[in-house]
Amino acid sequence: MKGILIVDHGSQKREANDMLRSMAALIQTMAGSDVVVRYAHMELADPDIAAGFSSCVQGGATDVTVFPYMLSPGRHSTADIPRMVANVAKAFPNVSFSVTPAFGLHEKLAEVVLERAGIGANAN
Repeated sequence: MKGILIVDHGSQKREANDMLRSMAALIQTMAGSDVVVRYAHMELADPDIAAGFSSCVQGGATDVTVFPYMLSPGRHSTADIPRMVANVAKAFPNVSFSVTPAFGLHEKLAEVVLERAGIGANAN
């Protein structure tokens, strides 16, 4: 079974951490019940990466894709998160995993910016 773990930096602000939980719920709804979707914070809040990865496995995932929920390919998304995930994954030798790039440049992100700015067909 496929698992998706979205990982942000983590925050001392509850509202920021709650947003990641809400995004995981939205992704779960969109992905359907054949995919296990969980979330984790790199630091500052729970669940941490170890708990999030373990939760994917406990949910039945045998292949976990970790998505750094960050805009750009900085140190956290390109080095820290992959290293942390690899360390955690050692405890689950029968589970494959990969870490995707951060959001980076993507047309859909530009669409959100334009929408929020009130420009374009989808503007409110």
